[in-house]
Amino acid sequence: MKYILKHILLTFILFILLADQGWAKRALVKIDGSSTVFPITEAVAEDFQAQNRKTRVTIGVSGTGGGFKKFCKGEIDIANASRPIKPSEVKQCAGNKVEYIELPVSYDGIAVVVNPRNNWVKALTVKELKKLWEPEAKHKITHWNQVRSSWPKKEIHLYGPGIDSGTFDYFTEAIVGESGASRGDFTASEDDNVLVQGISTDLNALGFFGVAYYEYNKDRLKLVPIDDEKKENGNGPILPGYDNILKGIYQPLARPIFIYVRKKSANRVEIQKFIAFYMTQGGELSKEVGYIALPDRAYDLAHKRFQKRMTGSIFGGKGAQVGVKVEELLEKKGK
Repeated sequence: MKYILKHILLTFILFILLADQGWAKRALVKIDGSSTVFPITEAVAEDFQAQNRKTRVTIGVSGTGGGFKKFCKGEIDIANASRPIKPSEVKQCAGNKVEYIELPVSYDGIAVVVNPRNNWVKALTVKELKKLWEPEAKHKITHWNQVRSSWPKKEIHLYGPGIDSGTFDYFTEAIVGESGASRGDFTASEDDNVLVQGISTDLNALGFFGVAYYEYNKDRLKLVPIDDEKKENGNGPILPGYDNILKGIYQPLARPIFIYVRKKSANRVEIQKFIAFYMTQGGELSKEVGYIALPDRAYDLAHKRFQKRMTGSIFGGKGAQVGVKVEELLEKKGK
């Protein structure tokens, strides 16, 4: 009996070792970056690997800024990014002779949320958000009644993505008027699940992150409509629903999100297959995980951009920009 058990154990160990060797021999696609883009890329990677068993896709979540740091050092093939590449990152990539191909993959809205037990916040204006989040608000705007006098004199506890997050960059650009300009006295995390947990257990909490994470946790959070006070974008407070983002009326907190492909990596067959799959299936998969698909024309133009190895950013390497339509920029830059 002992011999049989020993034989079974040795056979199992041999099987594991052989399986590991087979796994190790698979072609590898290395991705890191934005937690916002992660659900889309993860969904694409899962379906892609099911059809391409000789390729393994790994995906890290170190934030947009963290992903670009690795990308510009040549450590990964693809960077997930919830905003366009910034001048400092363009410089870093250039210094390491890393060329990149920028590909938009979806539209996203930034959700502003409070605790579901909060019964006083029905909506917020862009001016009120600015008053709350601008650098000058630090240690000064600390209670709800300082934002709107009819609200209670209770402390506000703020939650938001960390400084390596593209969502943080875009939110501050759209609301404060300068990317990265923000009060520092808030609970920050690159992990959106940490933010959800904090807001869902804190009556006086307010925070922001990609709308998909709200959709995953809508039973634990209360979504706040935003009024930009510009009639051309719709009258009154607007929710970040699918149609509102696609039509461009959820302003200024709607934006495109991206992947960046290292040009050197683009020469590998497994990368070419992965990008082709992403550009043809990514739209449907983005909708499945709670995002807003780009128009079909935009995916076609982006794929041609990859096939032609067109490097650089359609945003001029200047980082987050508010109120843009990527298909129009792709059309213009593709000529």
